[in-house]
Amino acid sequence: MRAMKGFFLITDIGFIIYWLVTFMGWIPKEWAFKDYDDPHIVAWNWSFLPLDLLISATGLTSLYLLKRGYPSWKGIALISHVLTSCSGLQAVSFWAWMKDFDAAWWGFNLYLLLYPFLFIPGTHKNKERYPNSMII
Repeated sequence: MRAMKGFFLITDIGFIIYWLVTFMGWIPKEWAFKDYDDPHIVAWNWSFLPLDLLISATGLTSLYLLKRGYPSWKGIALISHVLTSCSGLQAVSFWAWMKDFDAAWWGFNLYLLLYPFLFIPGTHKNKERYPNSMII
């Protein structure tokens, strides 16, 4: 549980910082991904803003609900995990389609794609309600 909280905080606060830094134009050119100034790539990148902020909102909300002892935290956490994985998958798919490999950008997005799978099975079991199912 402690590890999941850490992943949520790193990811959710990281998204908020990333979008603030992006909005302010503080990403150095040498750190930016390929064609960072191309209007189509800029539009593609900004298309992730609503998804990423929704991920942050659901992740942070689930931590708040967990701290307050509300069982609904699990459903909100599941939404956050699934959306996080989708965000990573979309970015990795795009860069693969473009045949562009940058270890830093791929690393961040593979993290988003894969880390939720560490927590979905263990966090979202409910054997009392669904005795024959493995994951809910």
